[in-house]
Amino acid sequence: MAEVFVTTRDGVEHRIDITDGLSLMETIRNAGIDDVLALCGGCCSCATCHVHVDPSFSGILPPMGDDEDDLLDCSAHRTETSRLSCQIPLTYELSGLKVRIAEED
Repeated sequence: MAEVFVTTRDGVEHRIDITDGLSLMETIRNAGIDDVLALCGGCCSCATCHVHVDPSFSGILPPMGDDEDDLLDCSAHRTETSRLSCQIPLTYELSGLKVRIAEED
C-alpha cells in the first residue's frame, strides 16, 4: 500500500494511505488532521497548507510555481523545504513521502 507520513505540529507522526490523484492537502484533511487549514480549498491562494518536505523527496516533487513561491514568501516559517501541500499531487511513486506541517503564521 502506498502511504505518506505526516508529522503534526505537536510532533505526532501519522501514516496515511495515498489515494492516487488527490493532493497532499486533500489527503491530510481527509485523514482528519486539523493542522492544515487549507482555507482556500486548494486554489493556491492562502498558504494555510504549508508543509516542510523531507529533503530526500524534494527532487521528485513537481517544480514550485510562481504563485506558490510568492505565497510562501509571506510565511515567517519558510525554509528551503517549504511547499504548499495543495500543490503536491500524490502518486504511488511518492509512497513514503515525509512532511512536517509548518507552524501557523
